[in-house]
Amino acid sequence: MRALVIDDEELARRRVLNLLEDVKEIEVIGQCSNGKTAIKCINKEKPDLVFLDINMKDMNGFEVLQKVEISPKPIVIFVTAYDNYALKAFDVDAFDFLLKPFKDQRFFRTIEKVLKTTRNEAEINFEKRMIEFFHEYAQGNTMLNSVSKIPVKQGNKTALVDPKDILYILASGYYAEIYIEGKKYVLRESLNNLEEILDENLFVRVHRSTILNLNHVKEIIHSDYSEIDAKMKDDKLLRISKSHKKEFLDKIGI
Repeated sequence: MRALVIDDEELARRRVLNLLEDVKEIEVIGQCSNGKTAIKCINKEKPDLVFLDINMKDMNGFEVLQKVEISPKPIVIFVTAYDNYALKAFDVDAFDFLLKPFKDQRFFRTIEKVLKTTRNEAEINFEKRMIEFFHEYAQGNTMLNSVSKIPVKQGNKTALVDPKDILYILASGYYAEIYIEGKKYVLRESLNNLEEILDENLFVRVHRSTILNLNHVKEIIHSDYSEIDAKMKDDKLLRISKSHKKEFLDKIGI
């Protein structure tokens, strides 16, 4: 069985590669550090097995799989540090999740399961589960609103942030800074993805790097040249960009 390891963190790739050295049935044919390279490598090398990080800097693992064109499809093992609603989309032998940090025993249980899966079974389950996943992924708003929590990994703990407590969210490189009263949480997620899963009646994008909660806007500050800022409950001033000004004012009722 030929395997490809895809993860944007070198240490994470190295861990999987080291463990695979003890599995004589699996030959590692390569490794990739980003989604764009992964798509090319999967379509060119046609691996039997792919270890795929869900949260990479340029795209997520599901976006990578959307562009996989080979047949038969590989068996995919998702490797991630985030135990969010996406992990609940699959529950079959042909797909598995390794939640970082995982123990050696957990890894080898997954490998044992993979080695018992035929290519035909993998192909059937890939198509079936990907169709189910992308249907559920498109319904992200409903899924998140039903649980009303955003999980944020913090060391050996996971904080469950209630969206209604969020004052605003700021982009910071490949991360999102989530602000609630007196606290800041850092989540490795794009503002575009967060915007899709947050209640559009409560949250509004006011800048390419800012999402705010309308319920926590204290004042609107009018500046020169028709520019406006939103003064939040914690007295933070957030600039409203011209391209988002009309939507913001409409939602705020002005």
